[in-house]
Amino acid sequence: MEKATKSFDIPKKLFVQAYELVKTNAGAAGVDRESLEDFEKDLKGNLYKLWNRMSSGSYFPLAVRGVAIPKKSGEKRMLGIPTVGDRICQMVVRLVFEPKVEAVFLSDSYGYRPNKSALDAVGITRQRCWKYDYVLEFDIKGLFDNIPQELLMKAVRRHTEEAWIILYIERWLKAPMQMIDGSKIERIHGTPQGGVISPCLSNLFLHYVFDVWMTRRHGDKPWCRYAVMG
Repeated sequence: MEKATKSFDIPKKLFVQAYELVKTNAGAAGVDRESLEDFEKDLKGNLYKLWNRMSSGSYFPLAVRGVAIPKKSGEKRMLGIPTVGDRICQMVVRLVFEPKVEAVFLSDSYGYRPNKSALDAVGITRQRCWKYDYVLEFDIKGLFDNIPQELLMKAVRRHTEEAWIILYIERWLKAPMQMIDGSKIERIHGTPQGGVISPCLSNLFLHYVFDVWMTRRHGDKPWCRYAVMG
């Protein structure tokens, strides 16, 4: 009876798996100041609430907590820290959505991908350096903060027809950022750096705007893309 009343059929076991992954990654509390330890005080009940809300379509994420961290250049990078509950929900979506896009990502893409690392990217670049007289290196400034959400959602819809995945990714993208003084900033572009789903989404965006473009327009030039958060 319970399953029949739900708008979306999301397996409960995904929430247990997602919680375990979020716990492994640790992380700070969000705007509600609830830590992982606090969440675990009623773990079964809290996971049930998340499943119930996501399955019924009534789940709305809280604002992300804005935290400025220093960069090597002396500038600051703004992170958006979701609550523990929101991180678990994002991980649920990631567990279902990431395999769909991983199947189409290109082999020379190393950013935010399972079983790939910076060392792998350095290794293949080192091999290729012996074959060419030059190397072109560039950095994308403010990638997470400036991704056009409309184009990103177009890419998301291309790889899934699951209404609940599309719905919740849109809600996460639109969730405001709450600053240290309590003020909230509306977010109309980008995906918050610090979100569980953000690395997957940024990689999806770069797949189309760089990886596929390079392959089609400059197929004779080998490339290697790796992205880091920091």
